[in-house]
Amino acid sequence: MATQMFEAKGHAAIYQKYRFAPGKELQRTILSYLREKGTNAAELVVDVGCGSGQGTRFLAEHFKKVVGTDISEAQIQEAREGPSLPNVSYLVCPAEELPFKDASVDLLTSFTAAHWFDLEKFMREAKRVVRPGGCVAISTYTVDMSLCYGKCSEKLTQVFRELWDLVLTYSHQRIKLVLEDYKEIFEALPFPDKKRITDILDKIPMTVAGVLGYLESSSPYQAFLKSDPEAAKSLLQETEKRMLEVMGVSSRETPVEFCVRHVCVLGCKAR
Repeated sequence: MATQMFEAKGHAAIYQKYRFAPGKELQRTILSYLREKGTNAAELVVDVGCGSGQGTRFLAEHFKKVVGTDISEAQIQEAREGPSLPNVSYLVCPAEELPFKDASVDLLTSFTAAHWFDLEKFMREAKRVVRPGGCVAISTYTVDMSLCYGKCSEKLTQVFRELWDLVLTYSHQRIKLVLEDYKEIFEALPFPDKKRITDILDKIPMTVAGVLGYLESSSPYQAFLKSDPEAAKSLLQETEKRMLEVMGVSSRETPVEFCVRHVCVLGCKAR
């Protein structure tokens, strides 16, 4: 059974505001693989567990028709209210019950979502809907993040990590798949022609407010907030204060780089 963690409307709104699109290196990795496999002219792309559409909109820049699906009505509503693109549509449906015909999808993707799926059922659906010669790209960013800002990057990362490491103690057990670099997801993909890349490094341009907003949008922080609202809010505020002090600035809109490592599972269905 799929695990549903992003259902609340307030959480979906934070998710839409602060979650970032796939980084440039991850984008290059996926597009390069598709060129290699001859799927770069895909007609139909389905982005599963699309949330509020950050990855879906990246795909829309490169492919003719993109459909984002998510089990959360609140997330899909946020996606629909986001930037409108003529070749993108959104559907509310489980990852394990995709409303597409057999062998009709050229590319099936999932960005930072597959660890919440019922893997056995999702992989069965992937095998069913992807056409012969079609591809799958399933990625996530890992939890070992860092911050870059001038000469104080190490101290800034330490401040961020103190809160992030505490927040991670509230993680759902499904985060284990992320901690293991999607090894289980790679093994479950039913295509013999597949590979897993674990060292895709991206620097995401953000602000102090954006970094803290990302943290606030995470499922472990939301669990922490539900468990102890005052402590969760207080620690977020205290971390912002400390980050600004380390940087020697007063504005939470000060730019920083959010350094992330992506893992990507790629596969091609036999023709």
